Amino acid sequence: MTKRVLLVDDDREVREALGQTLELADLDPILAGSFVEAKDHIAKAFDGVVVSDIRMPGKDGFHLLEYAQSQDKELPVILLTGEGDIPMAVRGISGGAFSFLEKPCAPKDFLSTVERALKTRNLVLENRRLRREVEAGDAAARLLRGQSEHSRKMREAARAVARTSADVLVTGEPGVGTAKMAEVVHLLSAGSNAPFLKYSAASMSGEALAVAFRDGSDGSVFLDEIARLSPAAQFSLLELMEGHDRPRVIAGTYLDLEKEAGEGRFSPDLYYRLQAATIRIPPLRERPEDIPVLFRHYVNIACEQSDLPVPQVTPEVIAKLMAQDWPGNARSLMNAAMRFAMGLSDGEDARAEELGLNEQLAQVERSLLSAALMRHHGNATEAAKGLKLPRKTFYDKLVKHGIRAEEYRL
Repeated sequence: MTKRVLLVDDDREVREALGQTLELADLDPILAGSFVEAKDHIAKAFDGVVVSDIRMPGKDGFHLLEYAQSQDKELPVILLTGEGDIPMAVRGISGGAFSFLEKPCAPKDFLSTVERALKTRNLVLENRRLRREVEAGDAAARLLRGQSEHSRKMREAARAVARTSADVLVTGEPGVGTAKMAEVVHLLSAGSNAPFLKYSAASMSGEALAVAFRDGSDGSVFLDEIARLSPAAQFSLLELMEGHDRPRVIAGTYLDLEKEAGEGRFSPDLYYRLQAATIRIPPLRERPEDIPVLFRHYVNIACEQSDLPVPQVTPEVIAKLMAQDWPGNARSLMNAAMRFAMGLSDGEDARAEELGLNEQLAQVERSLLSAALMRHHGNATEAAKGLKLPRKTFYDKLVKHGIRAEEYRL
């Protein structure tokens, strides 16, 4: 919330008295004695309001009002008038001034008008910030692509966690992109301008962690595959996390950390400290509808990086992609996109090409059934409704593909 007030008056005593009134109200005055001195403070990036006397030597308050409006039409300008200058002040209001005050004015009236102007300014600046976010897309929208419900919830989770100062545990299968999720959380957080440091947990000692905490102060430290952190380093990390002025810790893992802690391979204290804010990245087989979006995005990136023309991604190509389970998740899909962009192929692509239509359709159906069960936490009745299938037909398809609904229950 801005508190800056550019106060312009050629009378030094009046200027200093009003400046003191603003300071006592916990506002941030900038004092200027002329148009020339004041105009250097007014630019499109100026986030405060302007209070200016009308009558000044040289260019007066009207000139300042005109200049302020040329820089920012929505910048509030309050005009100060002497006795008998009311008609001039009214003219100023019709010319775009926010308000006017007659000198000498009571501190209460002066502050009330200034605070109204500041509230208006803050609202304008907040609306502009939100508009910029919508136009540019925040980090979650730009970096976590996908049109599935899983992807939407994943973006919401990243935004919700980023708004807090909590440490974060990012889980998912190999290749889902835990490091990218960590970066998104960092970019959405209040400390986004501070460092974002990435380390392999397996290589980190207690001393190395201390250095990382020092270098990443006020930012974020991402520890990839936290389960590989040595027992001694886990203890050191717990101690470091007790400090107040420290980076946010974002830990990534492909393992079941609760199981690791339960079987004595990971510190239970550290696990419970991290799991309070957990983001799970679903594998591609649970969100097959994201495959076309991601593949086209990766193809575009590969072509841009290699200065290649973008090839056509046909429905047949998409069908072959969706017929695969993608155990390597986004990483494998990205590799396939790079090969596609360069006109190359390997065994994985060839395998998809060799599949008959029936097998391709079967794999797509298998993916859709699994995704529906995941969305409804193993509730077969709700999953069948979601796919608009009769319950018996749904169960028959589960048997056909060897899928067990209970494996998807929480």
